Amino acid sequence: MVEMDKFDARLALDQLIRERGEDYASLSRLIGRNSAYIQQFIKRGVPRKLDEDDRRILADYFGVSEQSLGGRAEESPLPARSASPSATRRDSDLVLVPYMSAMASAGPGAVVSDERVSARLAFRNDWLRELAGGSPSGLSVISVTGDSMSPTLSDGDDILVDGNDAAERVRDGIYVLRVEDMLNVKRLAMKPTGGFEIRSDNPAYPTWRDCDLETVSIIGRVIWAGRRVN
Repeated sequence: MVEMDKFDARLALDQLIRERGEDYASLSRLIGRNSAYIQQFIKRGVPRKLDEDDRRILADYFGVSEQSLGGRAEESPLPARSASPSATRRDSDLVLVPYMSAMASAGPGAVVSDERVSARLAFRNDWLRELAGGSPSGLSVISVTGDSMSPTLSDGDDILVDGNDAAERVRDGIYVLRVEDMLNVKRLAMKPTGGFEIRSDNPAYPTWRDCDLETVSIIGRVIWAGRRVN
């Protein structure tokens, strides 16, 4: 089987993005790439074809065959085994969320030295959409270190961060923040007069008052946390 023309694959991906109301930057983050990666692939043809892992994630996310995104026919997903609807779930109903190697500090602050995608975790698409209130393409999972957000978040907890819910939509809630080279997870409290406070749920830690959005980079809102039960 001759491999599909790369231009057709780019057109097919662009059409899916438009039909589903997605955006280039969020899908680039979904596959662990820089925010311009998908746009460059579609508009400039760079890279010439999608990496196999990237293509598989995008095909699973959109619920289409890999062949439609430039793969060979034999790379198309196998049909689901016969079973009752309650006993099986199609791969297209799952979203692979990148697990980032960087940690967000619930303490003095963690120096960010590595922000690679170290793994991908599968979540139900419908559950993620309800949780995020829309597209799950901007989600990522990182680990918490420190105790400044205790008892809400504990050292070692995994948190689901919505990168689509960042500075433009900031409101009261728990966010992952970048201050200079430090990554923190803190509670933001908006002030009626403008600006906000950065708070820790652990009263042993101080509150940062009269903060300005110009001095803080907001990575995303924390919308879920998971922890190991001892």
